[in-house]
Amino acid sequence: MSHVLHRSLEATLPTAVGGEGNFLIDHTGKRYLDACGGAAVSCLGHDNARVRSAIKAQIDRIAFAHTSFFTNEPAEELASFLVARAPEGTGKGRVMYLGSGSEAMEAALKLARQYHLERGEAARTRIIARAPSYHGNTLGALATGGHAGRRAPFQPLLLEVNHIDAAYEYRMRKDGESEANFARRMADLLDRRIRELGPDTVMAFVAEPVVGASLGTQPAPDGYFKLIREICDNHGVLFIADEVMCGMGRTGSLFALEQEGIAADITTLAKGLGAGFQPIAAVMAAENVVAAIQKGSGLLWNGHTYMSHAVATAGALAVQKVIEDENLLENVLARGEQLRDALNARFRQQPNIGDIRGRGLFWTLELVQDKASKAPFPAAASLSQKIQKAALDLGLMCYPAQGCADGTNGDHVLLAPSYTSTPDQITLIVDLLAQAIETVLGGLEK
Repeated sequence: MSHVLHRSLEATLPTAVGGEGNFLIDHTGKRYLDACGGAAVSCLGHDNARVRSAIKAQIDRIAFAHTSFFTNEPAEELASFLVARAPEGTGKGRVMYLGSGSEAMEAALKLARQYHLERGEAARTRIIARAPSYHGNTLGALATGGHAGRRAPFQPLLLEVNHIDAAYEYRMRKDGESEANFARRMADLLDRRIRELGPDTVMAFVAEPVVGASLGTQPAPDGYFKLIREICDNHGVLFIADEVMCGMGRTGSLFALEQEGIAADITTLAKGLGAGFQPIAAVMAAENVVAAIQKGSGLLWNGHTYMSHAVATAGALAVQKVIEDENLLENVLARGEQLRDALNARFRQQPNIGDIRGRGLFWTLELVQDKASKAPFPAAASLSQKIQKAALDLGLMCYPAQGCADGTNGDHVLLAPSYTSTPDQITLIVDLLAQAIETVLGGLEK
């Protein structure tokens, strides 16, 4: 009997004992091609020698020194690396490090509040986010997220957050509506909500540049985020970009917002930052945010024991250097095009695949009962979880999720392969996923 409080108290999990490239190996010797990075985390696979060497070397120097007393070299170098490559738009800023994406979102919200207080705008307390969305599992992050199913058990504990619709093209774009008009209509939801709440009461708007788990790798329509940037600027609202899942190269550029032509005031980073070799997340504050604090108290009002952990930042710095030195973003784009084309060729005519969407090496299949009506399968059918199980039996890891249609119903399967994926591995991913889907859907028909 396991004494670990696992996600499921009923399931018996295989034990992972090793990794080889983009494969994980369990205690029986079975190999699993990791097509989702666990949760878009393992962007360099599972045995990168350069990253492991950097972590080991840092342990031999210094592992931990509390940030109220010391800084350390890898934390400083990683911050300079990230700031130098951040999107242009709001000036270069600074970075703080945390242990998870949820912590990063909590810290980002606190930072936004501090910014307004330092400027004498204490009335700014309201947060606007989007639905569906997911921004983490701590109470503040969960409240900010717009995923009804995840929020429901903890609703009485959550702070009040206002939500607008995400730019969900498959279900939100009207017949005959141009992309530009769709972008404007969805962005105007933010402007309208700010005006309804009172512009001097709104603290921040939070959004994922490419929506991850809750909606399934949904990019925004062209021009949407430029409009969002203008609306936030017009009302003095900070824009917090949640790049925990879609950033650090996952969509084909180091920062996902690079492809939108804007910069955020505050950006959260995690998963691909450290590639799973160490727990790490980060919050990037643009210069306008940093300047307000410098002119005010000069102090950061948010601290965590393991901020700027030397081993974690050393590992993340090595990850980012591997991505850059080996030109892996070029492979993300090339393999991403291959994956897009292969998914469309294999599934576009499948009667239960309603939509295929994504960017870079971040793709999703949304499943429906009927293409014409876009009716989702009921959540109770656990369709995406059954596909995950069938895929695992075949030696493939994919990421199942529910709730994209209405917060509860709507199944999708997300793929986030390693940046080092080969053409043969992309082909194998699509072949094995097709077998898994055919097996599960075939079972429903019986």
